[in-house]
Amino acid sequence: MAPSHTWPPLKPLDWIRLSLRALFLVALPMAAGFYGWLDLWLIPVFAAWGLASLVYALAYAGGWRSPRGLWFLLAADITFALAAVELSGDLFSPVWSGLLLPVVDLALARGLQGGLVAAGLAFLTAAALHLVIEPNLWLLLAVGLHALSLTPGGLALLVLAGRARRLALWIGQQQAVEIADVQRQERQRARTVFRLAAELNATLNYERVLDMALDLSVRALASGDPEDDRLLSALLLFEDGQLYVASARRLAPPDWRAVLSGETGAIARALTTREPRLVRDPVRDPELRRLTALHNCTVALCIPLTAGFEAFGVLVYAHPSPHYFTPDRVELLHALGDQAMIALQNARLYRDLKVEKERMAEIQEEARKKLARDLHDGPTQSIAAIAMRVNFARRLMERDPKAAADELFKVEDMARRTTKEIRHMLFTLRPLILESQGLVPALQQLAEKMRDTHGQNVIVEAQPGVADELDMNKQGVVFFIAEEAVNNARKHAEAEHIWVRLRREDDIFVLEVEDDGVGFNVGAVDANYEQRGSLGMVNMRERAELVSGLLRIHSAEGEGTKITVYVPLTEESAERLHRPGFVA
Repeated sequence: MAPSHTWPPLKPLDWIRLSLRALFLVALPMAAGFYGWLDLWLIPVFAAWGLASLVYALAYAGGWRSPRGLWFLLAADITFALAAVELSGDLFSPVWSGLLLPVVDLALARGLQGGLVAAGLAFLTAAALHLVIEPNLWLLLAVGLHALSLTPGGLALLVLAGRARRLALWIGQQQAVEIADVQRQERQRARTVFRLAAELNATLNYERVLDMALDLSVRALASGDPEDDRLLSALLLFEDGQLYVASARRLAPPDWRAVLSGETGAIARALTTREPRLVRDPVRDPELRRLTALHNCTVALCIPLTAGFEAFGVLVYAHPSPHYFTPDRVELLHALGDQAMIALQNARLYRDLKVEKERMAEIQEEARKKLARDLHDGPTQSIAAIAMRVNFARRLMERDPKAAADELFKVEDMARRTTKEIRHMLFTLRPLILESQGLVPALQQLAEKMRDTHGQNVIVEAQPGVADELDMNKQGVVFFIAEEAVNNARKHAEAEHIWVRLRREDDIFVLEVEDDGVGFNVGAVDANYEQRGSLGMVNMRERAELVSGLLRIHSAEGEGTKITVYVPLTEESAERLHRPGFVA
């Protein structure tokens, strides 16, 4: 898109010139009409004169300030003025004063010398025109008398034009100084915002950002005025749908424990409109009045901290003076609020990444512990038993070869079972079939290995193409959750059957692992999970969170257990899934 053209502003002197021209072009036809000379011949002249003036005014306002335009306008004024004189009675014309327009206009534009030049050109042009039309010295004398009669008014207008020019130039200079001051203040404010924003974004420590957001606001407003020291400020952030005071300056100690809903008053309006809200007499606001420190303030400013469709919180400023929050201060605080929002997002993302990194490390550590337990409880014990039985068989060979042969058969069977266990463990660590054929075949192979290795009856039920829209990473997460749930059921549920079901509910993928075992009290198990050696349920929940999923466990003693995992396939379903009160 091409940049829009910005016209240069008109100065006070320009407005005086254009206004005086408009006044002349209105008064002259009225004078001609008053004396009965405004006919069909004279109207086009005044219309053309007005059109030429309008074209010049538009060109001038659009930036065409060439001196040639001024001389073109002078020639047009003299031409149209003399044409109007000739068509309205010549020497007896009531519009001879029209010749004063170019004189005064040039005097305003170029000073007294310009006015005298215009007057001379107007007289000479009028004289030459009348000599051409009718070469008569008496007529030339009459033109001179007309010019002489206009001289007092012309001189008075020239004097007034000179004073008006000086006044307009002085006003223009004052405006230029004021504009320069405003531009300097805006540049200073912009530099302040950029400097403070750089300081704010230089740290990724979340708690540090909370403190700096308010400190930098105070620094930005600092102007040496004692009133600045009476400013109150608070940063409120959403947590579990409620607003809590995360950082504050000059709040009373009880105010730090205040909890606001953010659903009414100025805070709600600021969050809804995403614009700063200024509220008079905050003690009457249904939410702000809960902050007792604001009871001594006459005005409060609420600045929303929002990004996209998410509301993070609100910045609240208050002051005893009703005129403290000027438009400039509101704009500055709003800009700093936007920068604080960006810094808070970055710090929160960095904090979440650190937490996620720690969680991944914990998951990997738990996987290593699980592997160590499985090796200790399975193959390690089996190999030790094999070694003992081989030693026993070796001793039997000398005394009872038949019994030794039977013992070796048992050793062979135990070795095969151990091999199956090791292969099953390798399969659960990295199921190659998951990478080559997908989730459903991998779960079916898991069921077969559970049946062959542990004698556990696992039944896989899946809708056709149910996992087609799951990418490989999500399929891997779902597989490991299913494997963990099946293993837990095999070890603890004493279940005869374990069902693994896969289905779609619109744009949500659903995994269900259900058994007909003994069940357990979910609340009691969750309560003492930190004292347990295994973290199976924690691992499942954390793996579900890795894919923005949701895990639910339903169980009761004697009723079996059902674990349900919901995995969103779209951003909309992820939003819906984590909305409070989600019902599948």
